[in-house]
Amino acid sequence: MASKKSAVVTETVLAAVYKALNDQHVLLEGTLLKPNMVTPGSDSSMVAPEVIAEYTVTTLRRTVPPAVPRIVFLSGWQSEEEATVNLDAMNKLEVLKPWTPAFSFGRALQQSTLKTWGGKKVIVAKA
Repeated sequence: MASKKSAVVTETVLAAVYKALNDQHVLLEGTLLKPNMVTPGSDSSMVAPEVIAEYTVTTLRRTVPPAVPRIVFLSGWQSEEEATVNLDAMNKLEVLKPWTPAFSFGRALQQSTLKTWGGKKVIVAKA
């Protein structure tokens, strides 16, 4: 499954990041992590949000120290709805998550509102 390869790559990168942070004596309690969600590649079949949640949380549990207070995600080329549903599935997983998964609200998560608004004051309520 494509998510498995994505998980392996993500785990390798995060392990290297946290080794480097440890080598530099970075105070992890003062950091946030802004990673990708572990999703299949663009040429792969879609998978259920629960699968993305399981791969993502498992990868994070294997690599991110509990001292990190929060993990914040961008949408990562997902639609607003896909990203929201995937984050919801992560938060619903009944496993220990020593950090809080949340969004780092980027333009992609606000795109439909920005498009509706278009800078016109009369459309603020609709947007």
